Amino acid sequence: MIFKTLWQSISKSKDKLTDIREFSDKFNYKTNIHLRFIDFDMMGHVNNSVYFTYLEIARTKYWEEIIKWDWKKTGIVIAHAELDYILPIVMNDKIAVHVKTSRIGNTSFDLDYQIVKIKGSEEVICSKGKTVCIAVDYSTNRPTAIPESEKQKMLGFEQLTP
Repeated sequence: MIFKTLWQSISKSKDKLTDIREFSDKFNYKTNIHLRFIDFDMMGHVNNSVYFTYLEIARTKYWEEIIKWDWKKTGIVIAHAELDYILPIVMNDKIAVHVKTSRIGNTSFDLDYQIVKIKGSEEVICSKGKTVCIAVDYSTNRPTAIPESEKQKMLGFEQLTP
C-alpha cells in the first residue's frame, strides 16, 4: 500500500518527444544544409560525427547573417558541444538546422540547435544540441568580454533579457 501511494503521488513527466517538440518552438533562425555523399556511412545514414559539421555550418551562417560577428577583432572557440541523436538522416532527406543563442554571459554564451528533416511543409526533428562558446582575444589567446555590438544583436534577435 505504501508503494502504491508513493507512485501515485509522483507526477508523470512528459515523454522525450514532447520535450523535443517544445524545444523546437523557440527558434528564430534556420538555414538549409546540403547533404554530401561523403556525409554517409556504410549503413546509408549520416555519420554521427558529421552532425557536428552541420552545427558548425549553421552557427557560422547565424553569426555572419544575424549577429554580424567581427572576426577581425574577436574570435570564438567552442568549449563544450553536445548532441542528442533522435532520428537518422538518410539519402535524399532535405535538412535544415535551427540555431539560437539561449544564454549570454560576460565571456561565454550558449547556442542551442535542432536538426530537422523537411517533409513538405512539416519539419521532423532529427537531433538537438548545444555548444558553449567563448569569446577570445586574438592578441592574448585568452577569453575576453563578448563585444557589446554582437551581444546587443544576440539579445535583440533572440528577445533575451541581459
